[in-house]
Amino acid sequence: MKSRHKKLALIGGALAVVGIIAALVLNALNSNIALYISPTDVAAGKAPQGKVFRIGGLVKEGSLQRQADGVTIAFIVTDTDQDITVNYKGILPDLFKEGKGVVAQGKMVDNGTFSANEVLAKHDENYMPPEAAKAVGDAHERAAEKKAAAAASGAQPKASY
Repeated sequence: MKSRHKKLALIGGALAVVGIIAALVLNALNSNIALYISPTDVAAGKAPQGKVFRIGGLVKEGSLQRQADGVTIAFIVTDTDQDITVNYKGILPDLFKEGKGVVAQGKMVDNGTFSANEVLAKHDENYMPPEAAKAVGDAHERAAEKKAAAAASGAQPKASY
């Protein structure tokens, strides 16, 4: 072989190795991505079926239920517009409280509940994940629009508790 052919073969081999490495890295990154979806989007059917994603919002007051085994917990995550029941088996973070921000990672199960394998709580008094804050803000805007539409039509708005 001429030295020119050897160089071309070497360059071609190097490009093939780089391409294979890039494909493997992108595949690994794609399989580890967990999308964030709000409870309103989950209720609208926008959640991926059978795939891991994150759901976040506020832990609804009075919704925390502990099972007899002490490690199985059920609670409701809300964006003040929609509620999703979350089941989790494990130890909750110390900062986990009702009425506070939370992000849970897991999958939707057939009965419409979310089975979490990880629960993250806010880390200070003013923090809420940006996606969860946006979802709660959007839900408040929709509620205000409904209230304004009801007032404009002369109907009495429903009280929310």
